Amino acid sequence: MAVMVTGGAGYIGSHMAWRLVEAGEQVVVVDRLSAGFDWAVPAAAELIVADIADQDQVEAAMRRHGVDAVIHFAGSVIVPESVADPLAYYRNNTVASRSLIESAVRSGVSNFIFSSTAAVYGSPAAIPVREDAPLLPESPYGTSKLMTELMLRDAAAAHDLRYAALRYFNVAGADPEGRSGQSTESPTHLIKIAAEAATGKRPGLSVFGTDYPTPDGTCIRDYIHVSDLVDAHYLALQRLRAGGGNLVANCGYGRGHSVLEVIDAVKRVAGRDFPVEFQDRRAGDAVAIVADAGLARRELGWSPRYDDLETIVGHALRWEEILRSRNTAAPMRRDVVAGAPPRPSAKAPT
Repeated sequence: MAVMVTGGAGYIGSHMAWRLVEAGEQVVVVDRLSAGFDWAVPAAAELIVADIADQDQVEAAMRRHGVDAVIHFAGSVIVPESVADPLAYYRNNTVASRSLIESAVRSGVSNFIFSSTAAVYGSPAAIPVREDAPLLPESPYGTSKLMTELMLRDAAAAHDLRYAALRYFNVAGADPEGRSGQSTESPTHLIKIAAEAATGKRPGLSVFGTDYPTPDGTCIRDYIHVSDLVDAHYLALQRLRAGGGNLVANCGYGRGHSVLEVIDAVKRVAGRDFPVEFQDRRAGDAVAIVADAGLARRELGWSPRYDDLETIVGHALRWEEILRSRNTAAPMRRDVVAGAPPRPSAKAPT
């Protein structure tokens, strides 16, 4: 048996690949390397450079490796960008996911884990939000993810397919062992941007909107450590393999932090100040989203290990220093797997 991780050269996907390798799983990563890096993939995993919509290549890999489970991270994730270019998000997130689900069905893959999002809720009326809250996405990004959830529901009803859709909140931090972290060029995640500002990689950062109906006027989010999130995915995999039923569950810590609170935490942990510019609201940003993750704790036996904002920030800051030192020492490159064509090495952003 093998696990296929789509988007496994990206931020969350690479952490998932490391978690699976540590557990002794055979891992096949499919990533087109549009935003990911080959060096982020563990050497023990096979990397196939392909688009998940390329069904011939994906299905051949599924059959060749005896894939019994797919963990699907590949897709576009920037809310304002989805508002500006919705059709690209429906192509990358919905249409491509439809192809991947069909490939799994045709190849006899029986377990499918999908990285969904809290954006399916929009701005929920009740906080913390439960899985049975109204699904009212406020951006094409959220809608594209919800459409994939619905496709999985219908495909599971018609075929021998079980699935888990994990709706996670704001993912941040980095591998505590320093093997992977958020390395995307032109990042949009607050903690990543603030960590870059604190380490001198950018001159400062912008806060979009200070007139929201929150205590300090800025948006509130539930920040979850990336390692806790991949643990939830791994537990979902075990549950499905053991015959567990379909599951849709939130992954978060159950408390929120405002944008200004996060910035203050980064400054405090880093011991450095940096400029902050205030701008108008961005399209598609919800006011506040905080998870009720009781279902994931009960059904998966999930118990987060890094439920602390300063720990998350500390790991993110450490990763920025690792990126700096590794780029200075030598270009980062993953060893080419046997039988795979050579690929140019991508350097992480400096």
